Amino acid sequence: MASGLKGIKTVRDLEVAGKVVFLRLDLNVPLEEGRITDETRLTASLPTIRYLMEKGAKIVMCSHLGRPKSEADRQFSLEPVAKRLSEHLQAEVILWEDIASDGIRALLQNLKKNQLLLLENVRFHPGETKDSEELAAVWAGYSDVYVNDAFGASHRAHASIHALPKLMKEKGIGFLIEKEISMLDSLLENPKRPYLAVLGGAKVSDKIAVIEKLLDIVDGFVIGGAMAYTFLKAKGHAVGKSLVEADKLSYARQMVERIEARDKTLLLPVDHIATLSISDTKSAHATADVNIPENELGVDIGPKTIQAYSAALREAATVFWNGPMGVFETPEFSKGTFAIAKALAENKGEKIVGGGDSAAAAEASGYADKMTHISTGGGASLEYLQGDRLPGLEVLRARHRS
Repeated sequence: MASGLKGIKTVRDLEVAGKVVFLRLDLNVPLEEGRITDETRLTASLPTIRYLMEKGAKIVMCSHLGRPKSEADRQFSLEPVAKRLSEHLQAEVILWEDIASDGIRALLQNLKKNQLLLLENVRFHPGETKDSEELAAVWAGYSDVYVNDAFGASHRAHASIHALPKLMKEKGIGFLIEKEISMLDSLLENPKRPYLAVLGGAKVSDKIAVIEKLLDIVDGFVIGGAMAYTFLKAKGHAVGKSLVEADKLSYARQMVERIEARDKTLLLPVDHIATLSISDTKSAHATADVNIPENELGVDIGPKTIQAYSAALREAATVFWNGPMGVFETPEFSKGTFAIAKALAENKGEKIVGGGDSAAAAEASGYADKMTHISTGGGASLEYLQGDRLPGLEVLRARHRS
């Protein structure tokens, strides 16, 4: 078992037959007009649900969806999720509206074998995000066992993640969290080499902690996205109107020196796709070299950079990818990001994708099924990698005292 799970029981270690299991899931799926547009998180939850069904547990599922202001925000209802779960599980999923009521007890007594309960969006209740012990006590009142399989929410000290397991004697994690932590631990403990970290996205500041953590572990960094412009400006290159974090230039300079002093690889863009504005796709062109004209901004890595990055990534034994190489949501600016996905797909080693934008990019590229693992965790995966303790895991450790 991965060291990050030391002292934490898995669902296999828990007696669940005939017991009421409160199952915290991450069913925070994207919706458009009541239709689920990406089922990744939903399907990732199915193995644990099916295991509990096979073991004869009575299951009360719970999740958040989006950031509703109140119960009136019905676009955040879990109704479409309940429908899709029913179809996947070939079972009746009953959506329970009043999540703060213990009226669910009577329903649980008469629950049939092929029926499951799903609480409506827990963020409809203000107590969820306030880590309310009062709300948690209602759930604990009718639950025998607590299982957390919501890795993407485990960095939040919320009632269904933190306050509730504090009240439960029998508690553990599901298969998704077990896999997530095992995969992330493999990036920190004895990874196969060479090991490259591909970091993109908008800001250096968002990645400082993870860079610091990986600095002595990886063999090199491959930098793209807007954060690359801060590094390039720190090295004295012209970046035009590109997004730069002026207060992080000194850090970027020091980081370049520290990486080079350790004799590690640092790949930065040698050319770019530049344009007059993000909304202007017609003026987009590849720059001749690393410098960006004064009146333009970078929106993607250029063809020479794609070639260099792809060659390096194909040779790596372990790759961690966090963050797109450009504004990949715009098709004209997506080539760099999708080229990274293609290079990873062609790589025979371990390829782990972490973070919401990277996961979305991997899916959009069509190469998601070629990755070793795509984390559902978003912010939780980065926080774990950089060494932060996740409240949703810490509360489950055997040493924890309620």
